[in-house]
Amino acid sequence: MKLTRRESTQRRHGRIRRKVIGTAERPRLAVFRSNQHIYAQIIDDTRHHTLVSASTLEPSLKSELNSSGNCAASVQVGKLIAQRSLEQGIRQVVFDRGGKLYHGRVKALADAAREGGLDF
Repeated sequence: MKLTRRESTQRRHGRIRRKVIGTAERPRLAVFRSNQHIYAQIIDDTRHHTLVSASTLEPSLKSELNSSGNCAASVQVGKLIAQRSLEQGIRQVVFDRGGKLYHGRVKALADAAREGGLDF
């Protein structure tokens, strides 16, 4: 039986979440990629609390982007999440790619966040 793309993503995400846990010292940078947008959150799993978030739906980013579903938009979200997390005093995170492959828009966001000062 062949799995659909969605089922494969969900299985990968389950395997990742068994191992990747965000703590207060090192929260989890969770990335969700849809066809049109990309979202990033920094989450403390011990308190079940979102500390910082950024996405292509924010008015400040939406106005300056031509398209919100490309690598350029992912880079902008990565820079924004890094900037906001550094303002909160968060430097180290663990990366949760959400079951998606580490390629394209997910990789672009991760690289921009690293350049912005996050360590993972």
